Amino acid sequence: MENWWSFISEIELFLYYFLAGAIGGSLRHLYMFCVHYMRNELTNPREWIMYIFYPIFATGTAVIAVTLIQSGVLMIEFVEYENTPYGPISIAFLVGFGFNRFVNKLNAVSKDLFQPKEPLNDKEVEK
Repeated sequence: MENWWSFISEIELFLYYFLAGAIGGSLRHLYMFCVHYMRNELTNPREWIMYIFYPIFATGTAVIAVTLIQSGVLMIEFVEYENTPYGPISIAFLVGFGFNRFVNKLNAVSKDLFQPKEPLNDKEVEK
């Protein structure tokens, strides 16, 4: 049992980020479910599955977002407040809440970083 508690203490911060992302994703998609339900726009049961899976996706994405920021890949600085992780936890919540928007931005960044460059045409080679 002591090994279990020592393992939990090692990943405690990531659990905070995970749970903050879960709360953000759950709140947003519960809200969206209610809005679409009240407008009678939930006519296709196949679309309902997204309200279950989006919060799950948001949890992992929130952890990765904080990791990208803390590693310096994404440039956001956190102000330390008496050694508490309020900044990263807040970012994790916002990423969970705006999961699809964050993923769209992440997709754009990854395309810019990893998309093959256009081949040079003859005029550019002569320069």
